[in-house]
Amino acid sequence: MVVTSELTTTCQPWENMHKKSLATLAILTSALIAPSIVHAKPDGRAALLASGTPCPDSAFTCVTLAVPLNPDDAASPKINVVFGILPATGQRKGMFVTVVGGPGASGLLSADGYSNTYAESVREHFDLVFFDQRGIGQSSGFQCTEAVATYYRSDGRAKTPEQERAIVGAARTFAQTCSSQLGPIESLRFFGTRHAVEDLEAFRQRMGDDKLWLYGESYGTQFVQTYAAAHPQHVGGLVIDGVVDLHLNGPSFLKDSTRAFNNVLVQTLQACNEDPGCAADFGADAVRAYDDIAAQLDRAPVMVNFPLPTGQRMNRQFSFSDLETVAVSELYSEGDRMMLLRALAAAANRQDYVPLVRLNYYVLGLDPQTENGIPDPSYSDAAYYAVTCNDYKYFSGTSEERAEKFLRAGDKIDTETPHLNAVFYGDLPCVFWPNTQTPLAYDEAPAKELPTLVLVAKADPATPYEQGLAVAKRLTNAVTIIQEGGPHVIYGRGVACIDDVVTAFLVDGQMPDQKRTTCEGDVIDPYIELAPRNMGEFADVGAALQSAERELTYLPEFYYWDGTTKTSVGCPLGETLSLQAGQRDTHFRFRNCAFISGFVLSGQGKYNPIQDRFTLTVTISGDKT
Repeated sequence: MVVTSELTTTCQPWENMHKKSLATLAILTSALIAPSIVHAKPDGRAALLASGTPCPDSAFTCVTLAVPLNPDDAASPKINVVFGILPATGQRKGMFVTVVGGPGASGLLSADGYSNTYAESVREHFDLVFFDQRGIGQSSGFQCTEAVATYYRSDGRAKTPEQERAIVGAARTFAQTCSSQLGPIESLRFFGTRHAVEDLEAFRQRMGDDKLWLYGESYGTQFVQTYAAAHPQHVGGLVIDGVVDLHLNGPSFLKDSTRAFNNVLVQTLQACNEDPGCAADFGADAVRAYDDIAAQLDRAPVMVNFPLPTGQRMNRQFSFSDLETVAVSELYSEGDRMMLLRALAAAANRQDYVPLVRLNYYVLGLDPQTENGIPDPSYSDAAYYAVTCNDYKYFSGTSEERAEKFLRAGDKIDTETPHLNAVFYGDLPCVFWPNTQTPLAYDEAPAKELPTLVLVAKADPATPYEQGLAVAKRLTNAVTIIQEGGPHVIYGRGVACIDDVVTAFLVDGQMPDQKRTTCEGDVIDPYIELAPRNMGEFADVGAALQSAERELTYLPEFYYWDGTTKTSVGCPLGETLSLQAGQRDTHFRFRNCAFISGFVLSGQGKYNPIQDRFTLTVTISGDKT
């Protein structure tokens, strides 16, 4: 089953090293949207901040609000929702509230990383606000880790009667198992977006501000659009990035997204064909090579001799469903797509599936040693379904009748979409999710005139950029920023053409005078060629060390490392390496670790991200000593 839930997008420091700076194509003009200084009530903001405590390992102050489970009934039981505040450093204009993606991502755990990408002037004039939405993280967070891991490893295909029965059975089992772990079933209908936006409104009232400035990414655009329609008088401006068109029903959104994932996969493979190094690593047309891998896995899974963190090796299975899970999850950004290409090239030209298995364990959140799910405090798939299954209605009738209608709606996708059509079935558990409410029809009329920036990328697979254009067309005071290529969610990635527009909009009330601005972008980051397989292909030891350093840099366990958790990794050839965070550097320890046949490393090393410098103190054995 393909992982379709949206993840947050802050890049790790080592990923930022490889991001290209893009040229600015748009020049801001002085079209004003009436900037003003907004003062909170003296007994509101100050009292709320005074009641807070430092957020764990963060510069933000956390405050907890007890809000009604049912916002329409003040007497209903209370739940706690936690907000993080970083006070403005200068003359305060108001609150800039960031709503992260998912649904299911923790805003509080994203807060420091995201806010560090915002311009200093934004930090100067706004209290920065992040929060864990109800059902997420510190706000009565939901988790069902093992149920999620089992479901996502099930077969996501629905092309035969046997596959249809299997996919429905897996969705039913997951919905029943997961929902039973989330507390009283009768409370689950109160975790949709229309309920959650009232928690933000309660926070605004407690702060005493008349207006908020809102930034939503991916699912966050769904949240802020819903808030703006419910409370337009309290919105100073909107930035929506990776836009969900709320005029679409669930099946229509999934059809759009499935086609977009297919298109971005093809664009990624075609970009490989245009890169000499990538094309050489594949040794054939990349699109055809992907199709050959998919066809092989469709016939039967492959057995992979996988290096464990203990230094041992064990046979592990990699299936067609695993391939689609990895492909979907690695299409969200330029760097991820490059990592996908390296793994595909190893499988296509070297019959080495280990890099794909490494990525699969990462995107599924599995321990490579035990294959058990690892709880992730930053994201909750359980919360994804708790929200999504309330926000969208998937057909009518009994659960079984709705499942049948879901399958028949997917028939056309299965026929017309060559790749990744399992994306369409990602929300199938919603037909079995208990005690949901019928969603209200969305009406943006109350918010049509609000000043709005619409940010879209042409290579966005999760929220197709055409949806953002459709939303902007219905608004009367919107400007659209379009990035060529680009990732899912484009603000805060260091692209001046985008970030400068957002900063001027927030701080100075400026919008470009043209309705659309186009910014440069790429489909993939510069491709990093695979290391030669044998020591004999290198001119000297120094060249081999440089190649080993590149392989370490792009080892999935390091590339996606959280930067804090001590981690052991099975080396591609040989035994192990370990990663440990120091005060400034990342520290490595190599134990008979090899990335290249005949070139074995033992010893230690460190990486300084500020200097972008590896220092290795190792003994080399094998073909060279």
